[in-house]
Amino acid sequence: MYHYETVFILTPVLSEEQAKEAVGKFRKLLKEVGATLAHEESWGLRKLAYQIQKKSTGHYYLFEFTSKDGNAVAALELAFKRDERILRFLTVSLDKHAVAFAEKRKTKMKAKKENA
Repeated sequence: MYHYETVFILTPVLSEEQAKEAVGKFRKLLKEVGATLAHEESWGLRKLAYQIQKKSTGHYYLFEFTSKDGNAVAALELAFKRDERILRFLTVSLDKHAVAFAEKRKTKMKAKKENA
């Protein structure tokens, strides 16, 4: 199994419902190509380091998923390229150390939510 992490930025002109619909589309695509979504985070609306398509903010999302081969990544990135709502995306392959770090991050987030 290969572990991947994808961060993508949606255009800020989308409403909350439209952003959820776009994220749902990509979640569904991953399931269709046989990938398993391990974790998903919404980082919310954040300021960009530099303007992209004359926009200075964007909705950030993170998907952590596993796949048996690289076909899931190819399909997901093709969908990102074809979707005009996506400003940028980055997919990285996680090694065993990055997977361990991601697990620590998830447990810290759960503990923080429980204490709040």
